[in-house]
Amino acid sequence: MMSLRIPALFLIVSSMGLLLPLGESIWLTLPPLRTKCVSEEIQNGVSVLAKYNVISADQIGDGPAITVKVTSPSGSNIYRVENATDDWIEFNTTEAGKYLVCFWMGDYHQDEEASVYLDWKIGIATRDWDSVAKEEKLLGVELELRKQEEIVESIHEKMLRLMGRTLKGLQSKLD
Repeated sequence: MMSLRIPALFLIVSSMGLLLPLGESIWLTLPPLRTKCVSEEIQNGVSVLAKYNVISADQIGDGPAITVKVTSPSGSNIYRVENATDDWIEFNTTEAGKYLVCFWMGDYHQDEEASVYLDWKIGIATRDWDSVAKEEKLLGVELELRKQEEIVESIHEKMLRLMGRTLKGLQSKLD
């Protein structure tokens, strides 16, 4: 009976890992003189890694230079750069809530449209798994099990946060 539980548990944990939104890539069309923003609800103490590239609408050569800004839920600037065509954004969250990344072109691109590719990763998706594999001498299945272990820990932490929030809600109703 026990031998059936372990593969079933592994299958459940593996499929739960597939459901976690740990990273997403999107394309944004950036019209002239307009701002495009994307937000993500992120917990406190989470690693965030993003890469963006700008491509001109005609897809010839480098895209136009843009301004990129990331703000925290309280409105603090985390990252801001002007005249960029590509870069990495990396930070650890200091508060829970919606983090906002915005892109816009300057006035000198009044007739030009651009596309922005944004690859946004949070939590364990930001880990450099190749380095982990080399450092810990992990191969194949061992590395995948290590990833699954971190996913399980992430799910456990999220469940504890949700349970804490539920208990606070129940406590406030009782008071």
